[in-house]
Amino acid sequence: MEDYKYLAIVDWVKKYIADEHLKADDRFLTEKELCAIHNVSRQTVRQALMKLESDNIIKRVRGSGTFVSGGNQPRPVVTGNVGVVSTYFSDYIFPHIITGIEGVLNDAGCPIQLAITHNLVSEETQALKSMLTNGVRGLIVEPSKSALPNPNAALYKEIREIGIPLVFFNAKYEWSDFPYVAMDDTAAGRIVTDHLFDCGHDKISGLFVFDNMQGHKRYLGFTESCLAHGKTDAEQNVMWYAAEDSAKLFIYNKRRILDMLENSTAVVCFNDMLALNLLKFCRENGIRVPDDISVVGIDNSKYAAICDIPLTTAHHPHGRLGEAAAEALLRCMENPELGRHDIIFTPELVVRESVKRL
Repeated sequence: MEDYKYLAIVDWVKKYIADEHLKADDRFLTEKELCAIHNVSRQTVRQALMKLESDNIIKRVRGSGTFVSGGNQPRPVVTGNVGVVSTYFSDYIFPHIITGIEGVLNDAGCPIQLAITHNLVSEETQALKSMLTNGVRGLIVEPSKSALPNPNAALYKEIREIGIPLVFFNAKYEWSDFPYVAMDDTAAGRIVTDHLFDCGHDKISGLFVFDNMQGHKRYLGFTESCLAHGKTDAEQNVMWYAAEDSAKLFIYNKRRILDMLENSTAVVCFNDMLALNLLKFCRENGIRVPDDISVVGIDNSKYAAICDIPLTTAHHPHGRLGEAAAEALLRCMENPELGRHDIIFTPELVVRESVKRL
């Protein structure tokens, strides 16, 4: 059965890397080459690569190819404090990301200074200045309002000029040349929307945040899927909102959202948290999910599986993403020429009960 052939490819790749004495950052075989070697479909090879990426055996770098990750090799040990700046910490997927970062840095003997910005650029400014004053050796930063103009550009230029390695996670400012580690948000938006089309839906709406890059990329994936399925009016079925207004979205826009739901059979939500709020809104207004409206989220947060109607979503790598960000920074701290490329994780679809097959 081809569904299980990918496991044999996983074992073969591990042996191949060992037999060929491949090292971290060595280029690996392409999808096409693996298909030819094993005489299987590209889908089977992609399943194997996702498993290998999850196990930190290989890493796929968008626009560059596939490389050996070096997950079985000892991590570099460097000294000095590392500053970690995150928009949030105590909820959603953030504790897993920070735990992943902290575990790798602790193993390397690097204490961390943690700052939370609450997605406010002014607090990002204060956090960066404080960490520079405290003499950090490296920085791991989740940008605040990453899709908007940012007055900290000069500060990041100063960080570059004084030679402090920095890695962004989840997103990066488009004007910055620092590397970043993230999920492929465009692919996430595309695969959840593809799933809705595959289930027979063709009246699909979207709710996306406008002030961070994840929202823009997930919207791009949504529109790519709509165009691929012959729906050219996708942008007319989209509602944008600011991240800080997500809790109030369903209060201040009740009539507009009800109209959107009335004219849709399914909704793509920017993330699981928004999808949970939509489930609550539907319940309060007598709208049944998935019988009246299907709902998908993105991120596969801990809430997605335990809510009243378990959510179909796209899996975010959570802790593994945090580990990868810390590993990339350590490589940069050990050798400024290492770890300077982006690391993009490929999301997987998680199917649960929030989508009705028409």
